[in-house]
Amino acid sequence: MRVLIVGGGAREHALAWRLSQDAGVEVIGAPGNAGIAAVGRTVAVDPTDTEQVVELAKRESADLVVVGPEAPLVAGVVDALRDNGIDAFGPDREAARLEGSKIFSKEFMARHDIPTAGFAVFDDPDAATRYIEEANRPLVVKADGLAAGKGVIVASNAKEAIAGVDRIMRERAFGDAGDRVLIEECLVGQEVSYHVISDGHRFIPLAPAQDHKRAFDGDKGPNTGGMGAYSPPPVVTPEIEQKILDQVIEPTLRGMTAEGCPFRGALFVGLMIVDGEPLVLEYNTRFGDPECQTLVTRWKGSLMPLIRGSAQGDFGGLTPQWEAPASLCVVLAAGGYPGSYAKGKVITGLEEASALPNVTVFHAGTALDGDAVVTSGGRVLSVTAIGETIDEAAECAYEAAAKIEFEGKQLRHDIGWRARTR
Repeated sequence: MRVLIVGGGAREHALAWRLSQDAGVEVIGAPGNAGIAAVGRTVAVDPTDTEQVVELAKRESADLVVVGPEAPLVAGVVDALRDNGIDAFGPDREAARLEGSKIFSKEFMARHDIPTAGFAVFDDPDAATRYIEEANRPLVVKADGLAAGKGVIVASNAKEAIAGVDRIMRERAFGDAGDRVLIEECLVGQEVSYHVISDGHRFIPLAPAQDHKRAFDGDKGPNTGGMGAYSPPPVVTPEIEQKILDQVIEPTLRGMTAEGCPFRGALFVGLMIVDGEPLVLEYNTRFGDPECQTLVTRWKGSLMPLIRGSAQGDFGGLTPQWEAPASLCVVLAAGGYPGSYAKGKVITGLEEASALPNVTVFHAGTALDGDAVVTSGGRVLSVTAIGETIDEAAECAYEAAAKIEFEGKQLRHDIGWRARTR
């Protein structure tokens, strides 16, 4: 069986790594990275170019295409593949609007009584500024469109919120994604990630996880695409998980079907747990990165029935099973990330780190330069370990991270701090 993995991050390497463990499965990364090249092949392609992706899938006679990142989903890659009779994992363009437009998603939540923060929408930066000045309290400012996880400003005061509007709408830091902004009330609590996989008719819940978005220790610094994650977070008790399913997941999927776009693929909901109640921060219509790395390393058995069942619209009698009690992922990033950073820095210590028990090193921003693996992006590697406890997983992950070196390497040293006792 030939599986085409669209994307080139650590999430895609994690999916390729897991799927390639099945007998008879060949994986191809499009465009992939140095890690995916080690478990399969890679082909240079623009993942958002629907014609290129479809042509590649046909040329390679792909039996299944797994679309990893959000941009190709919003661009309609899954629609084009299905139109050509090719099984594809992920939502179509209409369903991907849940992530592609933060304003659409908030208005969807309001229509279906899904718990979330109060909000206002603006297409005029002057009006947004006046609203912030009158509110004069902590707010969250979000670009409407896709911004690689960096279009959210959590502002502690009006000055920071206005600076966020300036950056998004006036300076156009995220291009057309900043045509409109969403301004939300600031929620205080613990943020968690919850994934389900849907085949358009039923869904299978995965394990909860907790991401660390800020760049520096102590949750300081700018937002990033994610500096690490762990699973499971203790804040998600069985009672809270049931509330997430009853109050968020079920009405979301039911609402999408009612609006004529049943959801197939991975739905990853960012939530804030406030006084024991889950409130939706945002929808993502694909696996989280780095959450995916923690989930696939905990998974027991083959991932293929889950992914292919979703793509084909029928899970059958599948139920998830977890092998590892805990997993933790530490992201190694290039110096300067999430701002500007250098590329082409030689990476050493990968074999030594990967040889440690219970450790898997997933590649993100890496490339091959002859025989050397070099940096090619902001988030370079996801060092992931499993264990009986979060403490054990953290100890293994950080031991492995210490063996890997490249000029400018930066990482957080407190991933999983809410669940760690040492």
